[in-house]
Amino acid sequence: MGKNNEYLEISKQIVANIGGMDNIQGTAHCATRLRIVLKDNDLADIEKLEDIDKVKGAFIAGNQLQLILGAGTVNDVYEVFAEYTNTQNMSLGDLKEESAKRQNPLQAVIKALSDVFIGIMPALLAAALLMGITSVLGGLEVVKTHDTLYAINRLVSLASTGIFAILPMAVCYSAVKRFGGNPVLGMVIGAIMLDSSLANAYQAAQGTVDIEVIRLFGLKIEMVGFQGGIIIALMMGFVVAKLDKFFNKVIPDVIKLLVAPMLTVFISTVLLFTLVGPAGRILSNGITDGLMWSTEHLGAFGYALFAGVQQIVVITGLHHIIGAVEAQLIASTGTNFLNPLMSVALFGQSGAVLGYLSLNWKNLKARELCIPSFCSTLFGISEPAIFGVNLRYKFPLIGGCIGGAVAGAYVYYSKLTALGFGTTALPGMAIANPAHHGYINYIIAHAIAIAIGFVCTVIFGKMWSAPDKNKNDKKNDTKENDTTKAVITEEPGAVYAAAEGTVKDIEASTDPTFANKVLGDGVVIFPEDGTVMAPCKATVSLVYPTGHAIGLTTADGAEILIHCGVDTVNMNGEGFETLVKEGQEVTAEEALIRFDIDLVKKHGYSPEILVIFTELPEGKTIKTEEKHIAKNDKMAEIV
Repeated sequence: MGKNNEYLEISKQIVANIGGMDNIQGTAHCATRLRIVLKDNDLADIEKLEDIDKVKGAFIAGNQLQLILGAGTVNDVYEVFAEYTNTQNMSLGDLKEESAKRQNPLQAVIKALSDVFIGIMPALLAAALLMGITSVLGGLEVVKTHDTLYAINRLVSLASTGIFAILPMAVCYSAVKRFGGNPVLGMVIGAIMLDSSLANAYQAAQGTVDIEVIRLFGLKIEMVGFQGGIIIALMMGFVVAKLDKFFNKVIPDVIKLLVAPMLTVFISTVLLFTLVGPAGRILSNGITDGLMWSTEHLGAFGYALFAGVQQIVVITGLHHIIGAVEAQLIASTGTNFLNPLMSVALFGQSGAVLGYLSLNWKNLKARELCIPSFCSTLFGISEPAIFGVNLRYKFPLIGGCIGGAVAGAYVYYSKLTALGFGTTALPGMAIANPAHHGYINYIIAHAIAIAIGFVCTVIFGKMWSAPDKNKNDKKNDTKENDTTKAVITEEPGAVYAAAEGTVKDIEASTDPTFANKVLGDGVVIFPEDGTVMAPCKATVSLVYPTGHAIGLTTADGAEILIHCGVDTVNMNGEGFETLVKEGQEVTAEEALIRFDIDLVKKHGYSPEILVIFTELPEGKTIKTEEKHIAKNDKMAEIV
């Protein structure tokens, strides 16, 4: 099967499991994911989508269905999928606009906050990195005594504080731009917030400066600046944008250029000092005081709780709002204790991925899924790990949360903080606060997170699988040599050995899709050799090009899929030999396929043989006889 045909088949399976063509509003892709906006997200069957070949994970976030396909593969799949669904020429930006139309108010607010900080993030990261460098250099005696080194450090120090000195202005500018107004007007309001004629907000809070008081229609207004007023700047950005759009809409064109900006700036200034500023100060102080209260009164428990649940918050998308809180923390206290907590929370999930990988190392698909997901976490990207592995299998998510919580407690006791925000994991070390042996504690905290996440996941994984194992062992508690060697005289409804080996109910399959009977009921055979036989008299209705599967249809309408191995389609026919052709009549025990069991195992796949009844006559079910089977044995019955 050529790649285009393979990707077309994948596209058809995706469409079938998202509610059909009519449920698609738009498609696009990023570096690793196929992104689809659906009219009704409830029609998407996430479990079946995850079982599609090449799909490493599926989830809905930001009102987009996102299918993780991996770098390179996603481009090829998208090209075929877009043509198949007639959704070509749609950019990622177009898709975001389409998905934004379907966001609820809370999602819209969170998305807007995230967009505001994306624009100024490079400056914040640069400042945080420079702040870390100057903190290290400033403690070296050679830097203090050497003119050139001192000059370099002085310039680095100056560069590191620039963005924080004008942060409210930058936030207001970015917010106005995000909400559709003229961003230059946002810059003007930001400059007013920091005007030197106003009392400095920090000095006013300490009572070391005289505050001018004016009266507007009897209302007392304290002329205090808004240094560190990140929340206020966000609120003002929204106000300025709305006023700008309103006045540009209602004022005649002949005077619009002169009057609209004037009214926007003046009314925004009045609102800043009378309504938005005071309300924003209360909100900002409440957030900061609440977080500081938690550190003083909840201590290690508070840190552990935050780090333990933070990656669950990522699943909801609410984590985007934390950036505004971090910015306010830095403006108010000079450091950010949330950043290392979020970083160790991520590394807890990283350890969980490794734990799941260790439990399933022999499964090639697990390796293909876990290894790239783990690598992503090292650079601060947790979504592939969360949605592709940990949330999908549940127990790794729990193990990862425990790892993050334990490491969060260590962050508290080590007094680890950051000098910036916006980056975590390995890159996040660059913005760690050097105080209190910050760099060493950063490494230790992350080592704790990944180790505890790994150990807990392995333990939970073994506990998780124990009930199933006991159940299967009990089912298989029969005499292994209970065989019959008689020549077959086919009985009505009898299903005979498709291979020699041990037959079990299909729930014992190592593939969740088959085990959960997604395709239908049946049996699984753990074979002793690679000869696959017809289980009954039937017509060959389908022969897969790769030779790993055959479809049969019986005279009474039953449809049977015989599938050799799990994920063996990836072998592209290597080691498989088809002995029949479509349309051929076969009888029970007639050879259909021969395949190399050892080669299948060498590729990391299970050689189990699935005999699945995808269609049964009305009112009929499959009764399985779990035992060791040889040629001529009956392994199941249609009753």
